[in-house]
Amino acid sequence: MRRGQGFLLGAALTVLAAWPAGLACGTTITGKSSTVIEWYDTTRENTALPVYQYLTLNASDLGGQGYNFRGYGRLGADLNDEVDADSRLYYGYLDKTGFLTSKLDCRLGRQFIANAAGASILDGIALRYRDVGPLTFSMFGGGDMAFYKSYEAQDTIFGGEVNGSFFNGLDLGISYIQKWGDGELTHEVIGFTGDYDLLDQLDIYTDLQYSWLTAELTYGLAGVKYHRSPQWGLSTEYLYSLPVFSSTSIYSVFAVAKYEQGVAEFDYRLAPGLRAFGRYTHEMYEDYEDADVYEIGIEQIRVKRFSGYLISTRRQSDDSQHMRGCKARVGYLLNRFLDAGIGAHYDVLERRLDIDDDDTTARRYWVDMTAYLTKKIDLQAKVERIESDLWQESYQGRVRLNIKF
Repeated sequence: MRRGQGFLLGAALTVLAAWPAGLACGTTITGKSSTVIEWYDTTRENTALPVYQYLTLNASDLGGQGYNFRGYGRLGADLNDEVDADSRLYYGYLDKTGFLTSKLDCRLGRQFIANAAGASILDGIALRYRDVGPLTFSMFGGGDMAFYKSYEAQDTIFGGEVNGSFFNGLDLGISYIQKWGDGELTHEVIGFTGDYDLLDQLDIYTDLQYSWLTAELTYGLAGVKYHRSPQWGLSTEYLYSLPVFSSTSIYSVFAVAKYEQGVAEFDYRLAPGLRAFGRYTHEMYEDYEDADVYEIGIEQIRVKRFSGYLISTRRQSDDSQHMRGCKARVGYLLNRFLDAGIGAHYDVLERRLDIDDDDTTARRYWVDMTAYLTKKIDLQAKVERIESDLWQESYQGRVRLNIKF
C-alpha cells in the first residue's frame, strides 16, 4: 500500500473511532474491533509473526441528516519483519438514501462494486435511481483500486446497470463495465443476469459476461434448482469460463484455454440444522483429460451443542489421476462460555496464491476454541499442523480478540 493510502486509513480509523458524542446528534455508532496475532513458517524457513488490528465502523444518521457511514479496514505489521503485513482500507463510504430526490440513493468513497459484468473496489461515487416502474438504474465511476498494484489517477473504472422485477417472479438485468489502466482501455465487458421462479418451486437462473474488446463470451452460468419441498432440494448447474487478461498485459496475446463444468447436487434435511448432500461434478478441460468428482457429506449447524461436518471426495480421470480425500470437523459447546472443536482435511488440495508464493497444502489437522467472555467480547484461537509439497510438517496458529460496540 502506498504511503498516502496508509495515512488515509490511519486517519479514518483514528478520527472516526474517537467521534465526539456531542457532534453526533441523533447518530448511532456501532461496530466491531478485532485484534489478530498469527504465526507461521515462510518459504525462507523463518517464522512470520504478523499482527493486525481490524475495525468495522457503522455510523447511522450522521448529524440527524440521514447520512450513514460504513467503514472496514485494518492496520498491520510483522513483529519479525518476515512478510509484508500491509494495512488496508477495504471500504469506507458515505451512504445517503433519498439523495436530492426520494428515489435517488448515493454512495461516496471506497466501496465494493459488483454486477454481472464484473466486480471491483471503487474509489468514487455510485448512484442508484429506483422505483421507475419495475426498473432500477445504477451508475458508478472513479478509481479502480487493487491492493496488488500501485494506485494511479489513470487507473479508473466506469459502468452501470439496469435491472427490474417483472411479473411472476421474473428478474432481469443488464450491466456494463469498462476499466482503464495507465490511460488505456483494458477491459470492456457487458453482463446479463436473469432469474425466474416458476410456480414457486423451480428456480431458473443465469449469468453471462461478454468481452466487447475481444468479442467473445468469457463467462456463463446457467442453473435450475427445485425447491418445492422444505425437506429436500435438487439443483443442476453448467459453468463456462474463459480467462480474460488486461489488454495491456503481455498475457493477452497468448491463447487461453476454456474451462467447463457441470454440477448436480441433492440436499436432504434430516433434522433442524442437520443436512446430508451428494454432489457430482464433471470437469471439462481443453488441454487435459476430463475428470469426475464425487462428494457426499453431512453437516450440522450448531443449534444446541454439537456442530460439524464430514465430507468424502473422490476425483477420477482417464489419465489415471484417481484421488480420494475427506474433510471432517466436530465442535462442541462445553458451556455457555466455551466452544471447542477439532478437525482434519486429509488428502485435500487447498491452494492460497499470493504474489510471491504458491501455498498449497495437502493435509491439515487443527484444534480450535472460542471463549465467550461477555455478550460482546469473545476470544478465538486455532492451531494447525500442515503437510504440503513444501513442508513435510509445519505449524501455524491464530488468536483473535473480538469486541463489539
